[in-house]
Parts: sequence; structure tokens; C-alpha cells
Amino acid sequence: MTEWQQSACILCSANCGIEVRLDGRRFERIRGDKAHVESKGYTCEKALRLDHYQNGRHRLTHPLRRTADGTYERIDWDTAIAEVAEGFARVRDTHGGDKIFYYGGGGQGNHLGGGYASSTRSALGITYASNALAQEKTGEFWVDGQLFGASTCHTAGDYEHAEVAVFWGKNPWQSHGFPRARVVLKEIAKDPDRRLVVVDPKRTETAELADIHLAPLPGTDGFVLAALVAALFEGDLVDADFLAGHTVGIEQVEAAFAGVDVDDFARRAGLDPSEVRHLASVIGRAGSVSVFEDLGIQMAPHSTMNSYLEKLVVMLTGNFGRPGGMNLHTLFGPLFGRHDDRRTPVTGHRLVTGLVPCNVIPDEIATDHPDRFRAMLVESGNPAHSLAGSARWREAFEALEFSVVIDVAMSETARLADYVLPAPSQYEKWETTFFTLEFPQNAIQLRAPLLEPQGETLAEPEIHARLCRELGAITDDDVLPLREAALRGRAEYASALFEAVGARPELAGMLAVLLHETLGSTLEEGPAPAAMWGLAQRVAATYPEAVARAGFADGDELFDAVLTRRSGVIFTVDETDATFGRIVHADGKVHLAVPELLEEMAGLAGESTDRDPQWPLVLAAGERRSSTANTIFRDPDWRKKDREGALHVHPDDATAVGLTDGGRAVVLTPSGSAEALVEFNEAMKRGSISLPNGFGLDYPGGDGDSPPVGVAPNELTSTENRDWFAGTPHHKHVPARLEALS
Repeated sequence: MTEWQQSACILCSANCGIEVRLDGRRFERIRGDKAHVESKGYTCEKALRLDHYQNGRHRLTHPLRRTADGTYERIDWDTAIAEVAEGFARVRDTHGGDKIFYYGGGGQGNHLGGGYASSTRSALGITYASNALAQEKTGEFWVDGQLFGASTCHTAGDYEHAEVAVFWGKNPWQSHGFPRARVVLKEIAKDPDRRLVVVDPKRTETAELADIHLAPLPGTDGFVLAALVAALFEGDLVDADFLAGHTVGIEQVEAAFAGVDVDDFARRAGLDPSEVRHLASVIGRAGSVSVFEDLGIQMAPHSTMNSYLEKLVVMLTGNFGRPGGMNLHTLFGPLFGRHDDRRTPVTGHRLVTGLVPCNVIPDEIATDHPDRFRAMLVESGNPAHSLAGSARWREAFEALEFSVVIDVAMSETARLADYVLPAPSQYEKWETTFFTLEFPQNAIQLRAPLLEPQGETLAEPEIHARLCRELGAITDDDVLPLREAALRGRAEYASALFEAVGARPELAGMLAVLLHETLGSTLEEGPAPAAMWGLAQRVAATYPEAVARAGFADGDELFDAVLTRRSGVIFTVDETDATFGRIVHADGKVHLAVPELLEEMAGLAGESTDRDPQWPLVLAAGERRSSTANTIFRDPDWRKKDREGALHVHPDDATAVGLTDGGRAVVLTPSGSAEALVEFNEAMKRGSISLPNGFGLDYPGGDGDSPPVGVAPNELTSTENRDWFAGTPHHKHVPARLEALS
């Protein structure tokens, strides 16, 4: 029996600190890490079952190559690296590196490998990329860019201290999203001087705690938000002093909302207008308000506009740059890019925060267009299961000339690839998360491996280093002088690295692998964490005052702390005034008017909220429940209840079509159909149904593959059902109907 070792949960973006006690290779016990700088011992029940991820039968142990008959054969790493490099180089040399597409770079908690992928992308000339954020958050990030000048200016709520905490399309009891979520929710609910507000069609666990719960019709959040903004103007609840001192464009915004009929918009959303006006009064009169918008409105009609209107509510009431309100946080590593004017080569869709919207990717591949993507590298991602329109994704992979997947499991996407390169689990290698999204304190945790890698797996930094070597992007002539400089100390190394990149600018794109092969050779911990040194230098240069308040004189001190403190490091400590200093616009002010989205809002008046009689229900595809996590939990036995992922239906909707509680139904959408177990649930809004995420996964049985358990939600979704601007899929608003199954 070993002693407790520190690590983190990898099942959601909160990445709570945990301690693990091993029995051989088995996770014998798991508990919250009380020394963790953010979670402080907090964890939910899901983390306690992480052994199903670490030691499940899904694990890959050696490289695989697809054969002519569609099966896979085992190959060695030298062969795999040589053939993968040759395959990508062939596409690059024939069609150009911009015809190779990169998807992924990290799931919940494994972002370190994605940083090293930047070197392989540079070596191959890959210019187009995407990841899961592009089906969730890029619309919000784009709005941040319009308001503050850069999409990296992301707002963080101070829910722990807010007088009013608003969760819109968000159920943090299950999806978390900020440290110690359940503790904070209960503290707000118990405090008579504070208000917990939830806007969600379903009466979720968070809604049960709320002082105010608005339950609009599914997909009508744009109407509610527009009515709320109009009600703030109507009730003289805007903060005129804040707006005059810190914003521009208020005249255009006020004029745009002058014609909004609060009563009409509220009723069209299924609400009493008094509910909207009361919420406006609560928010407008509060001393501090924090708002968390999430997938309920980001994966629904008017996705990008919803994000804009939600942020207008914050700005109009002056709840920006104040304690308990919304502030601009620091970042340790990049999660998303900046806005650029590029368009995708086939469909001409805008890139949003530098990423190709997920819903257009298959159309950029499965076509005869001469500029189509012809090869794809997928890393720690599963687009054939996790993105909209799984059937369309299978067509896209068939159309590729070459494809490679790096993963720990034979995922649905890996089964479509030409080569599958196995990575160690997140507990067998150095890892971290760049979901560093908190204010006023922000933290990073570099996790040490708890176990030796299983089988012949290779960590992503090593895979990318070998590929870059094989492609000739770096050589010993680049590496050896820097290794010698690193042995003489970091100051001399930094100078030598700067000089080398100056002499050969193309090495700037190879920086992650260069650090791995040079500075990494001097680290007792091994080369994998070396890229964190570069990021620590950037953080110290970008946020010097906040880093100093956290106790670090420079990037080297910060890097040493990150490397050695197993329960995480608070790397910045902020004051609220820092928020205004992080606005990128030259005038230092928030630019309130976003013409494209104000025009969209104006169009709401002529928009119908009636449903197609053929599709009388709205399916929320991918609900978070106590029995769901992300899809790295492939073993269905991890669930203690709801093993099949029941379809939640209000009893009135169920009996109207002859369904019984515990019976079975066929769920039909314009894109497909699936059979599901029925569970009556009075918390559902009439006219809406839901299926959970994380089901319908391939998982090997004891004697081979077993049938997937539950419904794979994206067999029912479509790439065409998406936001007009950011391409975000409407997963929470899928037209549907039900039929009884005898």
C-alpha cells in the first residue's frame, strides 16, 4: 500500500485537487486534497471513481496501423513515427500544409500535450485548427473581443462574494465551472442578504436552491435577455456614472432597445412580464452581481447574441471591475486565439477566435472542392462522437487521404483513422490544465505522474518531438548548443534561445519541442514540464504586478514553484482595478455597441417562437447529471445509477404519446432516431425532453466489443442546426418527437 499522492480530477473544467492512494496500479482510495490552493478538499462524487478511467479495458498499449481490410495491426514506434511523418509530408508537399487539419489539443485537464502539438503544426505548415471550445464558447469569446478589444479578455465571476449570483443556462450543482461549486451555492442559498438566481427551463438541483427561478420556453433566452435589458432602461436601473466613466456606445445600445416591448418578449418566452421586471430590479439594485452563462444558452438559438446580451446586463448595471462582480482574469496558458479575418477554404465561414467552427469541418472535408482539407491530426479529442452529426463525421473521415489519432482509447474517432498512436493516461505522465479562469486569485497545478506508463505508450511531448525530428524541422545543430547553454544556467539559456530564434525565425514555431529537447534535459523531473518554463516567463512579463503579489520575483521563481508544489500554485493575485487595465481597446474603455448583434436583436420582434407540428418537442442533447461525466469515462460500470442514461420527459408529454415510466421510446429528430429508456421527471418543462452526455460509447467487453450503453446524442444532432455567426451547434434545442415502443 502506497502513501497518498496529490493529483487532480479530470472530469470537468474545475479540476479539483485530489489525493490518490494506490494498491499496485489500482486507485485504492481517492479523496479531496485539503492542501489544494483552490478546491481545499472539495470534490464531487464522480472523482471517487477515476479508477474506471485509469484501469478500464479501453486502454491502448501500442501503436496501430489500419490494414487494407479495415482492421488494425500492431506496429513499433519507429515505424509509426516514420510512416505518420511521411503520410503528412506527402499531403503537405502535394497540396500544402494548409490542407492538413488539426483538431483537439486536450480535453478536461490534459492540455500540456496540446502545447507541444504547436511544434508539429508549425513543422507541417498547418494553419487551420479547432477543438471542443469551438462548439461551446467561441461566440462568447468573440463578444469579449468586441467589448474589451481581445478575445483573451475573458470575464470571471466572484460568486463566493456576490450579493446576487445568476446562473443562466447553467446547473453548477452538476457541471461545477468554478471552485467548490456546491459549497458556494449552499452558502448563497442560506444567506438572507444574498440572492441565488437561475434561468433554466428545467427545475435543476441549482434551481431547487434558488431564490428566483425563471423557467422560459426552451430556446427563448434571447427574448428574455432582450426584455431584461429593456427593463433595466425602463426602470432607470442602469449605472450612469459607470457607463460615462468606463464605456462608449451606450447611445446606440439604448436606441436599439427603445423599441423592445418587455411584456411581449416576456410572454413569447412563456414568462409573466412581472418576473422579468422583478429580476431587473434585483440585479439593478444589488451591490454586486456575478453572472455565469453556460451551454444552455450557448448551444441554443441566438447563441452569440445571448452572450452579448448577458454581458450587457453586467455592464449596464456597473457590475464590472468591482468586488463580487465580473472581472478580467489572468491566463497561464493560451486556450484560444485572437480574432482574425480568415475564412474557411470551402464554405467561407469566418474563423471565430482563430478556430474553425466545429459544425463546418465535415463540409470542409467531404466535398470535391479543390481546397478541401485532405488530412487530419486528432489529439485528445473524439469528434466522431462528441461533435454534432456523427454520421456526417464518418463520411468526412472516409473522404480524408490520411488521418492520425493520438489518444488513450480506441475511441469512435480512432476507429476511423489510418494510424492510432497510444498516449499514457493522465495519471501516467506530467499534465496540467489551462482552465485558469479565476479572479482575484488564479492558480495552476502541474501534476506529476502517479504511475509508470502502461505498455508501449508515449506521452504527447515525446510523440511531437519525434515527429518534428522525423520531419527535419529540428536537428542536432539546433539542439546541442542550447543544451550546453542550459547546463550553464537559465539566464544564459534564455539568451542563447533568443539568439537562436533571431537567427532562424522559423524556430519560433518549434519553441515547445525545443524546450523539451534542451532545457528539459536539465530537469530532474524529466523533459515534459519544460514548456511550462516558457509559459511562466510569459505570465511574469504579462502580469508583473499580479505575479509579484502572489510572491514571485520573476518567471524562474514561478516556474520552480509550479514544478515542485504538488497541490497547485496561486500564480497571480489581483485587485479589481486590474480589470480596467486589461482592456485592450486604445481608449481603455468597454465598447458596448456590437452592430451585428444589435441588428440580430432587432430582428427578434419579427421572429416566431411557434414550433413545427411535426417536431412538437425540444430535445436537450447532452445534459449533465450525477451519472454523467466527460467521455473519458468509457466504462459504463462507473455509474452507480441511471446506467443507461434515461430520457427525461414530463409525465404529461409522456402519457400524451402512450409512454410509461420505465418503458421505452423512440426519439426522432430531423437527423436520426434512437431507442431510449423513459423516466418521468416533473422537473422538466412541458414540451422539452433531455438525454445525458457521455453515453453510447464503444467499450470492449471481456470477450470483445460490447454493445454501446445508452444513446449517443450526436446520432440525433445535425451540423446544420447552428448559430449563424459562430457556428455553435444548437445541442440544447434539437427539434424532436417521441413514439412509444412496445
